[in-house]
Amino acid sequence: MLTRLITRCSRWAAALALPVAGLAAPAALAQGGLMQSPELSRPKTLVLLSERIVPGGKQATGVYAIEADPAFPDVKRVKVWLELPNDLQVRNETIRCSAKAPMRVTTDGRDLIVRQLNPGGAINPTNRLDHLIWWAVCFPELAQQDPAGLGAKARELGYSGHLQESEQRVPQPGR
Repeated sequence: MLTRLITRCSRWAAALALPVAGLAAPAALAQGGLMQSPELSRPKTLVLLSERIVPGGKQATGVYAIEADPAFPDVKRVKVWLELPNDLQVRNETIRCSAKAPMRVTTDGRDLIVRQLNPGGAINPTNRLDHLIWWAVCFPELAQQDPAGLGAKARELGYSGHLQESEQRVPQPGR
């Protein structure tokens, strides 16, 4: 199943890092197509997962447009909003909510990144964003909660909290 999912996600890889110009709302664009503020472009359905003040403005991460994959009942597709004061990235990602093999499939613009997750396990700065996104997609009612405090809830939902987290990188074709 993992191989089939990676193969399927590889087909989506070309669309994983979308350009800002096609997504920015008209109110956020200045004359000449330059973005004034990514914050003005936020979709109305965006679930904000984190936001903090950084030099020059705000840094924010959120999710929206969550859809079930018709071929795999425990897989969902989502748009992930990554906002900086002078930059905006929207990525199409795949999340698997399975208790046996939870994962996040994303990209860094060069590689397709498959991260095996451990809901209910240890949360640290390296995996915090993965878990924030995973919980928001798989259990929207728990979005915006600190994943470090969801261990008991994870076990209640059938997640052991004892899975091995890992990351695999698959080079995207033509990059």
